[in-house]
Amino acid sequence: LRTRDVAKKLGLLPQAPVAPEGLTVADLVARGRHPHQSWLRQWSSDDAAVVERALAMTGVSDLGDRPVDSLSGGQRQRVWISMTLAQGTDLLLLDEPTTFLDLAHAIDVLDLVDDLHESGCTVVMVLHDLNLATRYSDNLVVMKEGSILAQGHPRDVITAELLHEAFGLRAMVIDDPVGDRPLIVPIGRAHVQLP
Repeated sequence: LRTRDVAKKLGLLPQAPVAPEGLTVADLVARGRHPHQSWLRQWSSDDAAVVERALAMTGVSDLGDRPVDSLSGGQRQRVWISMTLAQGTDLLLLDEPTTFLDLAHAIDVLDLVDDLHESGCTVVMVLHDLNLATRYSDNLVVMKEGSILAQGHPRDVITAELLHEAFGLRAMVIDDPVGDRPLIVPIGRAHVQLP
């Protein structure tokens, strides 16, 4: 497929995107509409509405006139997510979408991703925060050195043994008190050795 055709089907949020210097938030998010433009189909009020909706969905509508390079890391990350949403695809690949976000904004972003999934969007994302991954994923793939160690629903995949094998992490796995998912409790060197 041509790059433009892929971009009409697949929204991609890379781990460390870079915007040209001086580009405003609104201009960056509008670039998400680029795959839908052509000589025959120029910018329209529909495109403007999609951009406005994408900005609103990530809570950055008030930043539209600001240069991207003037934003905090968390604001910048939400703006990049807005651009990905502006593409209007049914398939999203998100590489660490919560990078640079404080916990409250990370939850907001993952709730948004959950809403997108509920509305029919397929979302594949890389998350290194294991508790957020277990809480927001229907299917986990745990990898080590390019090989898949385990795959399936978080309840079926996450064990203390797997965490040690995959990440060298000593942890207890308990039931999450607010959901039907496992909760990972890391055990550091300074902590009491638990059974």
